[in-house]
Amino acid sequence: MIRKFKYLRRATVTKILLENLQLPNGQVLDNRFFKSAMSETLADSQGAPSDDLIALYDFWAKQGVGVLVTGNVMVDGRYLGEPGNVVLDSDAHLAQFRKWAAVGKKNGVPIWLQLNHPGKQMYRSINQTPIAPSAIPISGGSASAFRPPREMTVFDIKEARDKFIAAGLRAKAAGFTGVQLHAAHGYLTNQFLSPADNQRTDRYGGSLDNRMQFLVEVYQGLREKVGPDFTIALKLNASDFKEEGFGFEDCKHVVKIMSDLGIDLIEISGGNYETPVFGSDYENGAGFVTYALALADLTSVSIVSTGGFRKVTQMEEAIKDGVSMIGLARPFVLRPSLVNDYRQVGDLQADGERTGRYILGGEELVLNSKGESVISYADYAIGMIDEIATGDHLKARISLVSE
Repeated sequence: MIRKFKYLRRATVTKILLENLQLPNGQVLDNRFFKSAMSETLADSQGAPSDDLIALYDFWAKQGVGVLVTGNVMVDGRYLGEPGNVVLDSDAHLAQFRKWAAVGKKNGVPIWLQLNHPGKQMYRSINQTPIAPSAIPISGGSASAFRPPREMTVFDIKEARDKFIAAGLRAKAAGFTGVQLHAAHGYLTNQFLSPADNQRTDRYGGSLDNRMQFLVEVYQGLREKVGPDFTIALKLNASDFKEEGFGFEDCKHVVKIMSDLGIDLIEISGGNYETPVFGSDYENGAGFVTYALALADLTSVSIVSTGGFRKVTQMEEAIKDGVSMIGLARPFVLRPSLVNDYRQVGDLQADGERTGRYILGGEELVLNSKGESVISYADYAIGMIDEIATGDHLKARISLVSE
């Protein structure tokens, strides 16, 4: 049974979000704020982390967040999710990756490299022949942007598996404190998990345990290489919200198996390019928290709920109810100092000046000059990433308030 999430209305802000969290491998995170991955697309022309990307994470690492997860690092340079993705498939640019990891160590903040392979979710301008578990094209309104995929051979599958493992080992060598395996949002690992995308008849298709085989082989192969102390996290869909796709019962099974295998943390999200309107619990403003709470009842592994949090009270109540961390992405672009502000001011009443401000707490996040509530502000956030990376970020755009 899924518990219904409700947030409390109260006058003061407690500091539950600042409690530390110890992972199964012993790594201690300073607080419950989890900077979820975004695809910054700030690689240089060779796919290496650019100086602007490193500067962006140096800036974020000073903002007091519990952990920073990088955006969408590809494990195979032949297959990119979008132009500008960072690629880690050789030692050629390891020096730049070391610089990237070093900004976390310098500022005392863990940085985990998110590892990904797009599978068939690769724009037609990037590669003429994408690969996927089965030769099933992307459908829906965005279908024309993608070419039909070629079904992967067993050799292709083992090659992709080994690319993930090698990238994770290089991430450790570069100084990152962990990696996150991206198995959500319709990318390759999610494609293996989904019966709508995986109709294979060999050991990698059919039953859910078979469809999990790619993920399990990646995880176990990487764990063997990096040892028990290096963090391996997982990003997983609660559901694809797609007919005949990966559903919440599937998700619960994957969480149980991966927990038993020793995964350190699981971040819960949902949807893919075919179902970008995720259909989750937005009436309370926090996208996947009801799913995350149900999963937290099933496992002792730390569960992160990402998406839709716009009020401090929502975040606090989710932690009280059993979620381990609060995943935020665009809020850290719009107001990078969010965590430090929470730490310093705690209880700050809204001043009523809503024009052009973003108010996190007693009011919805607002964007426009009329103070109208805005839930989707992706385009603005993308522009802000560039401004932060180049040192031209805007100041004082969110007030932290309580209810």
